[in-house]
Formats: sequence, C-alpha cells, structure tokens
Amino acid sequence: MFYEQFIIIGRETLISTLWLVGPVLGASLVAGLVIGIFQAATSINEATLAFVPKLLVVFAVLALAAPFMMATMTGFFQLIFGEIGRITR
Repeated sequence: MFYEQFIIIGRETLISTLWLVGPVLGASLVAGLVIGIFQAATSINEATLAFVPKLLVVFAVLALAAPFMMATMTGFFQLIFGEIGRITR
C-alpha cells in the first residue's frame, strides 16, 4: 500500500504537469510554425520577428489559461497534502 501511494503521486504529478504546460507549449509551437512559414515565404530572416510574437502569444495564453491552471494546481496540491497525511500515519 505504501508504494501504491507513491505511484498515485507520481502519476498525478505527470498528468498535472502536462495539463499545465500543454496549452502554453502548444500555442508557442503553432505561433512558431506560422511565423516560420511567413519568414520562409517572404525571405525575412529577422530574429525579433520570431521572438516577439511568440512571447506575446505565450503571455496571452498564460493570461487566458490562468484560472484553469490555478484550478489544476489547487486540485493537485489538495491531492498531495491528502496523500502526505495518509503516508505519515
């Protein structure tokens, strides 16, 4: 039973991490792909053209997904503290 609790904690850690970083990484990937296609089509090779829009997209996604991310982290920490209480008994 002791090992099962650690497996539950590890599984929930990985799932919560994927839910938290997934939207940000996905939006950054799509923005980078669109910018890369635009740069290839127009032969504009400017570093700031790739960096600034991706940064703005990441900030926008963080602002929009903040309530979801906070709810995910709150649920994860409630699970963790509940499991810590069971492990120490």
